[in-house]
Amino acid sequence: MPVVRAQIPEMKYIDTLNEAWQQHLLPREPNAPTVISTFAGAGGSSLGYSMAGYRELLAVEWDNNAVETFKLNFPGVPVYHGDIAKLSVDECMKLSGLTGPRQLDVLDGSPPCQGFSTAGKRIMDDPRNQLFREYVRLLRGLQPKVFVMENVSGMVKGKMKIIFVEILRELKASGYNVKAQLLNAMYFNVPQSRERMIFIGVRNDLGIVPTFPKAQTRPITVREALSGLKQTDSDLAPAKLKETWQMYRVLKGQEPPRHFGLVVTDWNKASNTIVKDAGNTATGIIHPDKQRRFTIPEIKRIASFPDGFCMTGDYKTQWMRIGNSVPPLFMRAIARHIRQTIL
Repeated sequence: MPVVRAQIPEMKYIDTLNEAWQQHLLPREPNAPTVISTFAGAGGSSLGYSMAGYRELLAVEWDNNAVETFKLNFPGVPVYHGDIAKLSVDECMKLSGLTGPRQLDVLDGSPPCQGFSTAGKRIMDDPRNQLFREYVRLLRGLQPKVFVMENVSGMVKGKMKIIFVEILRELKASGYNVKAQLLNAMYFNVPQSRERMIFIGVRNDLGIVPTFPKAQTRPITVREALSGLKQTDSDLAPAKLKETWQMYRVLKGQEPPRHFGLVVTDWNKASNTIVKDAGNTATGIIHPDKQRRFTIPEIKRIASFPDGFCMTGDYKTQWMRIGNSVPPLFMRAIARHIRQTIL
């Protein structure tokens, strides 16, 4: 008779999220791999690396609210609060405690993506498209073992492919074996369909070809993401969107309606991508069956930020921080893969 193997049940989403949060809170091991995060934002990537056991040496970010949020959640990590173009390699080393090149394990960065995004105007000469050059400048000065760069999927669509090829050429010319691949966060414990271009480069002298993590989970639904979430009256989202809801009623058995970028999410599917703008009633995602936006505690769950992660600022600002962030559990999967296969 054939041998029947016992199936190991999948962990509940909230259990996975809480376990990762506890790993973030643990002291770092003496031999923990090191990372510097550029364009750090509120700390989505940083949290992912920390959940994977990395020790962050420095975060680089210019936005005031993002820096305030980052410092609140990562009090032990030095922060360069300013324009990355004004951060020299020497100062970067000094702030991070490095005494020379080739000491850092990972340089991480998500240069602003608005110029590439299919949700925007996709302007070729948008100055934000060139911020990757500041990342490359630090990469060449620090010469880490590995780099990870994240950006939107739109950079390989249409006319933006020209800039994608230029980025790839500059990264390879920095002395790295570079691979780029589209990955969707919803296959890595994130209850949100968020496709991103991930670049991984390994310094040429190490002789290692970079690879990418394989899909780890089935898509996690909005219902699973919000399970057991307790909220107070102060958590309620501001606008109820009654007029919008009346225009796009959800009928049982139909796909969630769409109009001008507005999407009513489905309880039984992963959420659509969280966009940064929560102020326009004609864009973004709204609750499956309530006439309102998601609350901040809800949208944190959908973005894989643990309940214990603190946000600052008003509703729109907090939403923007989350919408601009790399989902922590997504980056955790990438960071774990790099630690297992390269470091």
